[in-house]
Amino acid sequence: MPDVEFTNLFAVAVIALLAPLLLGLAPRLRVPAVVLEIVAGIAVGPNGLGLVEVDAPVQIVSLLGLGFLLFLAGLEIDVHRLRGRLLRDALLGYAVTLALGLAAGLGFAAVGWVHSALLLAVTLSATSLGLVVPVLKDARQAGGAVGTFTIAAASVADFAAVLVLSLVFSTEGGTATERLLMIGLFAVLVAVTGLAVATAGRSQRIGGVLERLQDTTAEIRVRAAVVLLVAFVALAEQFGLETILGAFLAGAVVGLVDRDSRSHPQFRVKLEAIGYGFLIPVFFVTSGLRLDLRGLIEDPVALARVPAFLVALLVVRGVPAYLAVRTLGPRSTAATALLQATSLPFIVTATQIGVLTGLMGPVTAAALVCAGLLSVLVFPAIALTLLRQPGGDRPGRAAPPRPSTR
Repeated sequence: MPDVEFTNLFAVAVIALLAPLLLGLAPRLRVPAVVLEIVAGIAVGPNGLGLVEVDAPVQIVSLLGLGFLLFLAGLEIDVHRLRGRLLRDALLGYAVTLALGLAAGLGFAAVGWVHSALLLAVTLSATSLGLVVPVLKDARQAGGAVGTFTIAAASVADFAAVLVLSLVFSTEGGTATERLLMIGLFAVLVAVTGLAVATAGRSQRIGGVLERLQDTTAEIRVRAAVVLLVAFVALAEQFGLETILGAFLAGAVVGLVDRDSRSHPQFRVKLEAIGYGFLIPVFFVTSGLRLDLRGLIEDPVALARVPAFLVALLVVRGVPAYLAVRTLGPRSTAATALLQATSLPFIVTATQIGVLTGLMGPVTAAALVCAGLLSVLVFPAIALTLLRQPGGDRPGRAAPPRPSTR
């Protein structure tokens, strides 16, 4: 066996275990486990106590965790609901987000905080669907007007942010035109693969085999999903694109073809068990290990970037929610704005790419991640309070009728 030590990976796995366990023992502490995972990583990492470092095993599992995180994010997107007026509103909202983000980026670039206004705009432009959906469910709004609009806007923002990040800021090199061509070719291959998978799934013979093997040790559906994930990541790499785009599209394709889950109700649960049970927590703890928080704390001027970026995040992602104020009402729109401004996983990913490409300094990256942590801690709690107050949308109220798109 190769001379590889797993001590650091063991420490990371222990942190991943203790974070949700501590939250389970303190149910009134409504903090996402991802926050504790990153904070614990900071505390024990090179910029904290210096007890754990990012070696080869930790780095490899962390990369797998990033891939699975984007895969599950793509799986959350319900393509069939994104149509008509709802899609137009979501696209318009993202256009407003980019405009506001560019304005914020130019302002921060003028004072020397960032090197690329566009990279900052893209970093601030996503919403954490995995953190927002539970809040909507707690408020019994996931199927109502607030939930429908928020989930649609977040889906478009996540997809567009990953696409723009891969197109403009890929670490693989090449001009923007070349990357645009590669993305076009890659999209064709993704579409062909999705069609082939959907066609194979409708085959009675193949469908029977899948159903027979899905809950045995073969776990055939899970293996097929992993193959698709790895294939898309490898293809993205071969095309000179960011691997996160391949992982995200793999999840979107699986979600698109997996429309009827009655014959395999545990499929997505198993995928989430792999991701959230092992790989994804390692990614977040590792992100904390790499975070240059010491440089941020030692410089009061740098520390002031955190609240500034938090306000920018709220404006950039929150203001577009007011496109639906006539439909949702002032209070529900304010809650939607807060939910749309809740972002962390994509900020972590984008800042790491920014540091690798030299377009973002470690201190700025740390400030942005800290702003994301605060958004996760503060914004959903306030939004949940607004949604539960009397006078807002009635729980479970359906979204208003929309024009036919047929």
